[in-house]
Amino acid sequence: MGNDHHHHIHPSEISERRLWWAVSANILLTFAQVIGGLISNSLSLIADALHNFSDAASLLIALVAIRIARKPPDQFKTFGYKRAETIAALINLTTLIIVGLYLCYEAIKRFIAPVEIEGWTVVIVAGIALIVDTFTALLTYSQSKHSMNIKAAFLHNVSDALASIGVIIAGTLILLYGWIWTDAVMTLLISGYVLWQGFKEIPKVIHLLMEGTPEHIDIDEVIDAMEVQDGVINVHHVHIWQLDERRNALEAHVVLDNGVNMDSLKFSLKQMLHDKFEIEHSTIEFENDHCE
Repeated sequence: MGNDHHHHIHPSEISERRLWWAVSANILLTFAQVIGGLISNSLSLIADALHNFSDAASLLIALVAIRIARKPPDQFKTFGYKRAETIAALINLTTLIIVGLYLCYEAIKRFIAPVEIEGWTVVIVAGIALIVDTFTALLTYSQSKHSMNIKAAFLHNVSDALASIGVIIAGTLILLYGWIWTDAVMTLLISGYVLWQGFKEIPKVIHLLMEGTPEHIDIDEVIDAMEVQDGVINVHHVHIWQLDERRNALEAHVVLDNGVNMDSLKFSLKQMLHDKFEIEHSTIEFENDHCE
């Protein structure tokens, strides 16, 4: 049994290790891009550096949230601390949107007052950035499928990888044709993608924090499934919400027929809710027929 303990690695520990690698890579890349952007006068390169810095911050926030989420339930947080990861996702998506809006503002300023840009520096630094961004995105990809927290950090990295591609294209066009306006255009395209991702994902996070009904669950279907159980006359006062991304909860009042075995029915209802609707935590209050 001791050996089993040593060989078992919790998925969150794997996520944390990968996030630390991604944080380190993004911090180093940020410094390189800031220096390259200042030397070349490239706004898109500095914008990419700013975005990389927000990546590092988002990954650190994700790491802190993972550690907090591991804490067991206590008398202050009886459902546990898993929603710390959801809060982290909200913070990261909000910063993603703020960065996108700031990049739009800076790009418009460059259209009004263009500056000379050193194309080779832009292409070389952005090429290095693309390698690092792709590496950090791959580190968080598998976990992003199952966690809003990691997905928010992953989106920062993906948008950065695409931004690096855009910067390389802009630098190449500047070298070949002297089109310095492509720098501002690419910045607008990058910011547009960033804003699209942020506004697409943030409603899901807010829905969970507002204790909305899980998207895959229809309350009417749940009520119908409960009311077809033998001995159930009526189901009302139904609330369904997400405790976190993986656990759904329900509370409901169930009106019983006379002579029903309450314990047996409660077990059947809870089992059905778990198996059919993936509701792990259910609180059912029984009422007699004359109380309805």
